Amino acid sequence: MTNSKAFAAAGHFALYGDFLDVVPYGNGHINDTYLLRCSQAGTVVRYILQRLNTAIFREPEKLMANVSRVLAHCSARLAGQADASRRALTLVPAQDGRPFWRDADGACWRCYLFIEGATSYDILETPAQAYAAAKAFGAFLALLADIGGERLEETIPHFHDTPSRLVAFDAALAADSRNRAALAKDEIAFVAATRHIAPRLLDLQASGAIPERITHNDTKLNNVMLDNISGVGICVIDLDTVMPGQSLFDFGDLVRTSVSPAAEDERDLSKVQLRHDVFAALAKGYLKGCDGCLTKTEVELLPFAGQLITFEIGLRFLTDYLQGDVYFKTHREGHNLDRCRTQFQLVKLLQEHETALQTMVATL
Repeated sequence: MTNSKAFAAAGHFALYGDFLDVVPYGNGHINDTYLLRCSQAGTVVRYILQRLNTAIFREPEKLMANVSRVLAHCSARLAGQADASRRALTLVPAQDGRPFWRDADGACWRCYLFIEGATSYDILETPAQAYAAAKAFGAFLALLADIGGERLEETIPHFHDTPSRLVAFDAALAADSRNRAALAKDEIAFVAATRHIAPRLLDLQASGAIPERITHNDTKLNNVMLDNISGVGICVIDLDTVMPGQSLFDFGDLVRTSVSPAAEDERDLSKVQLRHDVFAALAKGYLKGCDGCLTKTEVELLPFAGQLITFEIGLRFLTDYLQGDVYFKTHREGHNLDRCRTQFQLVKLLQEHETALQTMVATL
């Protein structure tokens, strides 16, 4: 995607002033994201311009209907509060009034106000950041607890459906289309030994023990903006997967992406660690942000949620490896297998320390 196409797309949104430039922004792996600068009566104003990846989000109209509803609800709930325009994203409508614009190639574009004075981080540096991010995601969950209207669309059906991920894995293993199963024997054995945990959360939801909620479903640290001065989680971003789900899916992914200092694709598994202080900060922040909206069962299952979501993501990496790296972008031979191994190593640590983590949550 060239900058010229992004610049042309910008002209189809309700923007004021003179366009200065548009450059690639961030390091997201799904959508094409650009930083757009405009001069409005001599003041430079920034926007985020994005081209949606319709290979993954195959019904962008439904996705943007979700995003529009969620942001309208957040805006209404935050109205009159301090810094309201920085605490939730603001869509800039297209010139035809819709929340997106399609170009001649059928690509779907959208535009947001840029959140100034805040930063997203790829690597967790302190427990305080863990607390701030978790609190922001918990507050986002609570903010959407009373959203009205019809059930939101599932932008990616069965996204956190671990049993379905197992079905896909089993099919990939049976096919072994790239003859890679022999190189992943230990990981395949781990799946066999761990697969019994896969249906637990969905079974509890089906029985009514866990409620369905509107959740973010991609709660990585870099999906929340932290205020540059206070360090407070100011705005949750990347709303493409906001849809019906479970609070435990969101907390589980926070654990997966935060408690270990190792990179997601770290080859030295000795660097994969379980930082108890970070887990405590995540749990404390999430519960504070949720402000009492979680049930007793949800709270008790917070440590297990980390296990399950980490297992699920590791399973997805392993499946993609067996299929020939067709979903996740890779940058070296065996990249997805390396990613799988770090996930499974963290699952083992979370299993070993589950009792201690449960005790920790009970004392918060």
